[in-house]
Amino acid sequence: MNYEVILIGGGPVGMMLAGELALAGVKVCVIERLTETTPYSRALTVHPRTLEILDMRGVKSKLIRKGRLLSRGHFAGLETPLDFSALDSSSNHTLFLPQSETEKVLEEWALSLGAEVRREVEALSVHQDEDGVDVKIAGPNGATTLRSAYVVGTDGARSLVRKHANISFEGTDATFTAILGDAVLSDLAPMSVLSRITAKGLVSIMPINEQIYRVLIIDMERRNISKDEPVTLEEFRSSIVRTTGSDLGLKEVKWLSRFGNATRQAGRYRNGRLFLAGDSAHIHFPAGGQGMNVGLQEAMNLGWKLAGAIKGWAPDWLLDSYHTERFPWNTALLRNTEVQTLLLDATPPIMELRSLLANLIQIPEANYQVAAQVSAMDVHYAPDPEAPPHPLNGKRLKDLPLKLKDGQLMNSYSFLNKGHFLLLNFHVKEQNSGQWATYSHLQVVHASLVEAEADWNDVHSVLIRPDGHIAWAISRSDPNPMQTIYEGIARWCGNITDQEK
Repeated sequence: MNYEVILIGGGPVGMMLAGELALAGVKVCVIERLTETTPYSRALTVHPRTLEILDMRGVKSKLIRKGRLLSRGHFAGLETPLDFSALDSSSNHTLFLPQSETEKVLEEWALSLGAEVRREVEALSVHQDEDGVDVKIAGPNGATTLRSAYVVGTDGARSLVRKHANISFEGTDATFTAILGDAVLSDLAPMSVLSRITAKGLVSIMPINEQIYRVLIIDMERRNISKDEPVTLEEFRSSIVRTTGSDLGLKEVKWLSRFGNATRQAGRYRNGRLFLAGDSAHIHFPAGGQGMNVGLQEAMNLGWKLAGAIKGWAPDWLLDSYHTERFPWNTALLRNTEVQTLLLDATPPIMELRSLLANLIQIPEANYQVAAQVSAMDVHYAPDPEAPPHPLNGKRLKDLPLKLKDGQLMNSYSFLNKGHFLLLNFHVKEQNSGQWATYSHLQVVHASLVEAEADWNDVHSVLIRPDGHIAWAISRSDPNPMQTIYEGIARWCGNITDQEK
């Protein structure tokens, strides 16, 4: 085979997944038709949960240096902002950063780990059989066929992989379109923010930098235009005037686009050796800036599972768990964005509803719940039915401060930089780590918590998945904890007799 995994589509999701696979020693290639990263960015927000998973891989700091940290977000542009600073996280903020910059950092990371990126190459067809997948490509050197064990479609809403995998794309077509543009607006003070919804439509303006503003408009007079019709400068100017009363000193336009509120999801995220992630698996109106973030979180969920299948340690059920775990949360995302879309209608009943909801989310508990949903901090997976019950099972790991047995202080995320499983043992009297040495993808750490954590007080040991979710936790009251640990590791990391020497 030419590769172990081929990723078709080199946007942020493809680059994130390439990095995850390369980190695990997988021979991976990204097929991308563009010659370089597009400078035009639909996404501008990296959400708290995404920052957490990037922190686990040591990439977060590289992104933060390029963007602006913000403690607030929004739900449907309601007057009451969402307070991300209240989230129980070391990343209790969003990062305002153009998608192009995020993509570049992720590509650099993937390349540094040994991933291959083939640009100016287009995938023409995908065909799988029992032993692998053939991908026909065309590029500057003509057409050829590559072969790999698996293929992942990170190739957007019109996904070639999804079509060739015969996976349905179920949902609804767009009922309106909106305009997106990056422009110089000389009448606005530097770094101004403007958000307004009236009977004329909605306008949201945010600064990308001191000169350029991101402008989003739902113009009631132009909302029925096909998304395939190009946005002209004249239309852009007139829509700004209609929704704000002025052209705001429009001087220069860097980029214009039109998009709709079509909402669809793939019927399944896997067909044999073919997988979907990002926009190839689901599309929606970009309310709350959640789309790219969810795609990056999917890449984090899928990468280590694919690597496990390729390396031979993954149990049979693990690859199927990608769809099982992500599909319901993405369904919730689609409902979330549909609700926000409904709230963008400027009719009197909706305006009254907006006012009611804005008042409700002034209640701290309500604000927290919505902020956790938008930021994906509420994502948790079903507890492993084979593991002893524990409140932590399936939940995300927050970055716990740990005291190691030698007295050193370290945070838990630093142990996930290599993308391995992490076995945290808090019962330091039982320190026999040698029995796990055969597992090259498992790190064992003996530690204690620096600060008391309510859900962690009774924990003897906990197995953290490579994506930062808790596979299982074992209580100190377990009658035979070492046997429970052995069985739990064998279930998640493969039987010890099957590991590579």
